[in-house]
Amino acid sequence: MKIVVADDLPASALDLLRAEGWEVDARTGRTPDQLAGDLADAEALVVRSATKVTAPLIGAAPRLRVIARAGTGVDNVDVAAASARGIVVMNAPGANSISVAELAVGLMLALARHVPAADAAMKQGKWEKKKFLGEELRDKTLGIAGLGRIGQEVARRAAAFGMRIIAHDPFISEQVAADLGVQLVSLDDLFARADYVSLHMPSNEKTRKLINADRLARARKGIRIINTARGDLIDEAALAAAVESGHVAGAALDVFETEPPADPRLQKLPQVVATPHIAASTREGQELVGVETASALRDFLKDGIIRNAVNFPSVAAEEFLRLRPFLELGQRLGLFVAQMNDSRAHALGVRYYGELAEGRNDMIVDAILVGLFKPILEDGVTPVNARQIAADRGIEIIESRSSRPRNYTNLISVKLHTSEGERWVEGAVFERTSPRLVLLDGIGIEAPLEGTMIVIRNHDQPGVVGEIGTILGRHGVNIANFALGREGRNAVGVVIVDEVAPIPAVVLEDLRKVQAIREARIVRV
Repeated sequence: MKIVVADDLPASALDLLRAEGWEVDARTGRTPDQLAGDLADAEALVVRSATKVTAPLIGAAPRLRVIARAGTGVDNVDVAAASARGIVVMNAPGANSISVAELAVGLMLALARHVPAADAAMKQGKWEKKKFLGEELRDKTLGIAGLGRIGQEVARRAAAFGMRIIAHDPFISEQVAADLGVQLVSLDDLFARADYVSLHMPSNEKTRKLINADRLARARKGIRIINTARGDLIDEAALAAAVESGHVAGAALDVFETEPPADPRLQKLPQVVATPHIAASTREGQELVGVETASALRDFLKDGIIRNAVNFPSVAAEEFLRLRPFLELGQRLGLFVAQMNDSRAHALGVRYYGELAEGRNDMIVDAILVGLFKPILEDGVTPVNARQIAADRGIEIIESRSSRPRNYTNLISVKLHTSEGERWVEGAVFERTSPRLVLLDGIGIEAPLEGTMIVIRNHDQPGVVGEIGTILGRHGVNIANFALGREGRNAVGVVIVDEVAPIPAVVLEDLRKVQAIREARIVRV
């Protein structure tokens, strides 16, 4: 397995990957063309913020399974292009939270006490004690825009200074905020009440230039703004004008719309403290980000565990271990039913019984879809893009749960609704390791879901099993396992065979000539 590391990563992170015996190409400074060439046979790509992972670059990596961003944001990764290819995109969202939070608080203190300006005056030999009258943070109101991991760490530190804390975050519960001693408010209310505002929001269509001339005009006069999140949250020209007018008392900025800034107007204002995007740049933060990224990458490549993915539901290792046998079962059921169908599918129904009826099982549906599409798309489908492929093909997904008792502790029922009717299979996992088919088109049967199978539907009458054995024997096809299910006058059979060579088409032709046999197919799982 080959992993390309395009940007600097700590030696401890690289060692963690190399300990698995994988090839780790950790050269930096490559041109886009050089990187594209090196990705031709790579299964994983690791970047920081310097490398731009574009759609053409992704297109040049046919074997790529995962892109890992050693950091919080993924602005430099074309996530849509990766998702379309079924590539997992993961980051390390919490690893540098403390580093960023500490700088945000440090910048707030620098604004309150005029630290940079006082230091600059001292270096010029000036003693201007009266000029740099500051203010305490105690009893001031801090507004936190974005109460995620970093915002919460800022809140904890600000509380120690005796600040009143309000926050805006539509995706945080009242209970989480209450536990932090934080009042949730609207964004307009936050800017109207806060003495200091610290930004900790992601960059997206809704948040870009959220801090603009209109919002600043309605903000509390004398407000100070700290941004250690994303530069494009702020309309820099509007902020510069607000600072120059005195409506905004100051700003402390670690990130900018363009880096390095193309226009120095804002950073040169005496009321502005500027740093060159160093919030996450601590020894501890960089080490932790690198190791967390490498650990998540290892877990995915080695065991299939997905953590910190931005385009796929992440799952804890313990939960993945619980689900893994059923993911395998789901994929095999999807693969089985796909090969039993020749008609146009328009819906997929998935129902859970037993213990599986509890908890989230999103990943099981994704696994079923991977199996369903695999005979058509080969390697073009993964759990990341399976639902989108289903949507693009007009296949509705219907998920349900049942408390009705069944004969199995856990059971997955899959119905493929097609233009010619339904294909219905059910499966269970025996002893946590053995996926089994337990129902086919409404008829109970028990057969291992593995290997090459000849699946037969027939009228239940004497002599059919003997004729099947005779035909297979005549063509030199050895039977490894024969499972039979009966319901009224109908029967199904699953014959697992030793396939040392491709089974000749004439075998199915001869089976279909048997009067009682209505259907005979080869299914490979």
